[in-house]
Amino acid sequence: MQLKSINRYFIRYKSYLIGGMFFVIVSNIFGLVPPIMIRYALDLITENIETYQLLQGFSSKSLLYQSIIHLIFLFGILIIVSSLLRGIFMFFMRQTLIVMSRLIEYDQKDELYQQYQRLGSAFYKRNNTGDLMSRISEDVSKVRMYVGPAIMYAVNTLAMFIMVIYSMFYTNAYLSFWVLLPLPILSYSIYKISDSINKKSEAIQRQLSGITSMAQEYFSGIRVLKAFARENFAGEEFEKASENYRVKTLALARIEAFFAPLMLLLIGLSTILAVYIGGIEVLKGRFSAGNIAEFVYYINMLTWPVASLGWVISLIQRAEASQKRINEFMDQQPDIINPTQKKLARIGDIHFNEVSFVYPDTGIEALKNISFNIKKGEKVAIVGRTGSGKSTVAELLLRNYDIEKGAITIDHQNLKEINLSDLRKNTGYVPQDVFLFSETVQNNIRFGKIDAEETTVKEYAKIAAVHNDILGLPKTYETIVGERGVTLSGGQKQRISIARALIKDPELLIFDDCLSAVDAKTEHIILNNFNTILKDKTVLFITHRIFSLFNFDQILVLEDGRLSESGTHQQLLERKGTYYDLYLIQQQEAEAVE
Repeated sequence: MQLKSINRYFIRYKSYLIGGMFFVIVSNIFGLVPPIMIRYALDLITENIETYQLLQGFSSKSLLYQSIIHLIFLFGILIIVSSLLRGIFMFFMRQTLIVMSRLIEYDQKDELYQQYQRLGSAFYKRNNTGDLMSRISEDVSKVRMYVGPAIMYAVNTLAMFIMVIYSMFYTNAYLSFWVLLPLPILSYSIYKISDSINKKSEAIQRQLSGITSMAQEYFSGIRVLKAFARENFAGEEFEKASENYRVKTLALARIEAFFAPLMLLLIGLSTILAVYIGGIEVLKGRFSAGNIAEFVYYINMLTWPVASLGWVISLIQRAEASQKRINEFMDQQPDIINPTQKKLARIGDIHFNEVSFVYPDTGIEALKNISFNIKKGEKVAIVGRTGSGKSTVAELLLRNYDIEKGAITIDHQNLKEINLSDLRKNTGYVPQDVFLFSETVQNNIRFGKIDAEETTVKEYAKIAAVHNDILGLPKTYETIVGERGVTLSGGQKQRISIARALIKDPELLIFDDCLSAVDAKTEHIILNNFNTILKDKTVLFITHRIFSLFNFDQILVLEDGRLSESGTHQQLLERKGTYYDLYLIQQQEAEAVE
């Protein structure tokens, strides 16, 4: 059972759970007082009414009348006080069990988010964002309804059933048997329908996840949709998915709606049996009118628990389906784990030794037996055509993936044995696909160093040649860039990403095609700044272009995942190989533009 994984939260918050159950029991004890008082009051009246009539003309008649009134008033006070106390303890019951459910919801969301953080890049390539959001929001909320309202009403129902049925059998076992006869029919109906509810709930959650994913994708790609005039197509696809969700939801609602009429019918049948059979027992002298009223009250006390039973079953079935989806992610083990807590002293010499790599999800062989050395402080360019494996080198250095063949070492220590957190903290990375948060420009740059002063932020913005662009924005550094930096140009996003990486002041910097959207003049400024600020840094510059303005210590040329050439700019030109061909093509393109 998927919901077994929730038990550890109940243990964690056992004080809330035990306290809530205590309040449930006490509130139900006070709930048993009114029917008993009603029985006494009604029997008092029926037993004394003939005596009252016989005392017509006697002074004792008024005394009997006053005595009956006082007793009825006392019974009324007891009913009011018991109802008030029951309400107070029900309040405490909700304050413990519902608060417990909110605490569990918080913990579960936090643990699921932490699991998302631990899982590697391959996981996010296999799963879409909408589905991840659905599991951490919709599914966790469904589970909260189980650990809160469902548990609360289930415990309350169980306690009330036990107490009420005991009281009924204690009062009159014969009548209790007939009154409770419809209950097995109800139990059988719940058993038959619950499995159907479970299956439909799981299907609904999957459909909702699909709708969330579709909406997220369409909203993220709204500019592409509009550019291709595909709004109607997207609307039709979303409408189809929504219609499918509506059909499945209504099918579940019809099954759930069947519970309420069935329960009310069975409760009504129990009431009729109580009055009819109880009336016969009164005529035989084995029962009192007060007992009939007491039994009718008991039946009405069972009305809400029985009516809520179907709702509780539905909540449990939905929670089961949602927890199954949550467990699917929580049970996954991260592909990349931190092997040690030992601090990484520095990022020194980097060595790729006969490294081959195949992407696990696609089966594409990105690197084939490549070897090279990068000494600490060297500036290295990795050049090659699209799909030659350049970005894969960056992915492996950041340990987003682990290699199966060969070895990557830093200062002769295997990358898999290095503190992962320290490795990434000491590495500045500008990805090919720039990502900016929907925050201010300043906070996006400061993401590299959270406690950076405003003057420091501006200093690195100038190094990345984006300071003047920022000053032209409506609120300069306090301008919100929008989701994924949608309000900025491609070049501006790239330069803000560069400033974000530089402000970390890391030992290793990886630039993955970070100047592709920058004009030639700005490119020259940035490269000249790099020559100064990156003087003592180890730099890996991944590009399909050739930058002769930057002083690279060595240039590695990749072709179809293999290292075809290596050397300095001048050495590679003299060899007239792949690098020379790329250089000539670039020169011809530049001349054509001029």
